[in-house]
Amino acid sequence: MRWVRVCRLEDILPGSGVCALVEGKQVAIFRVGERLFALSNFDPFTKANVISRGLVGSKGERLYVASPLLKHRFNLETGEYLDDPTVRLAVYPVRLEAGEVWVGVPVAEVAKVGT
Repeated sequence: MRWVRVCRLEDILPGSGVCALVEGKQVAIFRVGERLFALSNFDPFTKANVISRGLVGSKGERLYVASPLLKHRFNLETGEYLDDPTVRLAVYPVRLEAGEVWVGVPVAEVAKVGT
């Protein structure tokens, strides 16, 4: 796993997301309370990179982001589309270190981008 610094925690407003280019991929990073989540920014239904602009909400215990275009809801922890578990967004490990947000990328993906 290679960790990439993307921004400071204060750059993400509570209850919202930002987009970062991580090793050539657009990643949507959300801040909900004290938790951080990182998902693919690509909406599979509209084929647009817009997930970071979505609205954060909850259904029971599950936190989700609703795509800003057609309001499809994706679980923030798993990337699963709430209405059809066969549709998923890629999920990335994310951590906070000394006030900075880091996203993890598998080494195999890093090698693909560099070739």
